[in-house]
Amino acid sequence: MKIYYYAYSGHKYGLDRVKRGVALIKSFEREGIKVELLLNDFRAGLVAKDLGVKESTTIETFLDIDAVAQRGDMVFIDTPEDVTTKLQRYYEKFTPLFRIVDDCESRSLYGEKVIKPIDNDNISSIMVDTIYYKELQKEDRVLLFLGDADQSRDILSNIDFFEERDMELLLGSYFYIKYEEQISRYFSKVHEADEYSELIRSSSKIVTSSKQTAFEAIASKVDVVYMKQESDSQCLLEELEEQGVKIINYFDKKELLNTLEREIYAKKMVKSVDITVKNIIIAHDL
Repeated sequence: MKIYYYAYSGHKYGLDRVKRGVALIKSFEREGIKVELLLNDFRAGLVAKDLGVKESTTIETFLDIDAVAQRGDMVFIDTPEDVTTKLQRYYEKFTPLFRIVDDCESRSLYGEKVIKPIDNDNISSIMVDTIYYKELQKEDRVLLFLGDADQSRDILSNIDFFEERDMELLLGSYFYIKYEEQISRYFSKVHEADEYSELIRSSSKIVTSSKQTAFEAIASKVDVVYMKQESDSQCLLEELEEQGVKIINYFDKKELLNTLEREIYAKKMVKSVDITVKNIIIAHDL
């Protein structure tokens, strides 16, 4: 039996799912178990390599997983794509089949195991690479990392958001070069995407709309301001709040300034992805 983790990424959805998959794969590797990363985008493979997963396989979409995985293999699916077209066939073919979700209300469609943010089996879709638990000395900076993608050019549309507060910008991996040039002038310093891990661990405050980044920053004991969006699940927002994250409306300037003037204290630590992996290993006798 082989194990595969399919993570969807792109200019609309960024790399959160890839980073989550990397955390899980590296945890399995520490247990001596190999997991192959399946991606729908070549650039995501380069990022995964920088984060510690050296090999990955590129496929077109969710529909092509069975071009690689064989009957009896274990498969994790982490995607916003419409899975209903082939999920039942995958459930019959792969043993077991996991679907990773961000919404606690998600239910199994055909018998696949659904991994949610909060689960009584100590298996959670909140997965953070252990590198983020290794603190770096904090630098006094407010870092904006919107996410790895800004297809709607939201930063450029909300320039007044940054006018009254010096902020540094961490570029996303899917930012276009001309767009980077347009927005760079509004920040005191601009960092390249390949500086991601170090900056998340060493910044004193981070403003983001990436849920994965928020959890990684919490693990690094960084003060986090999360800009929520309409698509965010309520249970995930509640989990962020419980862990000390200050949640504001998307690009709400007044809320941001009020929040940055106050100290933000983490209330609890993000559980290690190793707990999820060890429980999967026990449950499936790996």
